[in-house]
Amino acid sequence: MADIDITRPHTLGLAEARTAAERMEGHLGKKFGLKGSWDGDTLHFERPGVTGSLALTRDKLHLRIALGFMLRAMKGSIEKAVLHELDTLFGGHPEA
Repeated sequence: MADIDITRPHTLGLAEARTAAERMEGHLGKKFGLKGSWDGDTLHFERPGVTGSLALTRDKLHLRIALGFMLRAMKGSIEKAVLHELDTLFGGHPEA
């Protein structure tokens, strides 16, 4: 079960969205120690206490993050950092 589950549109197309996802992985990787790998158009990432995936299509992204027990207390700050990255790198706002 995902503790953070975000689906939103983007206008980048698949190649540019993949580049944005790689930048996001780099930024959040440094901040939270995440390691990621691609399986098709889905970026899977993890670190102790966190697993997740970012699935991309040419016009939509779906981010799922599962937090371990100890990190659930930090859910708000983690989600805030993730949303900031999504807004910065993918543009736009969540679907209404």
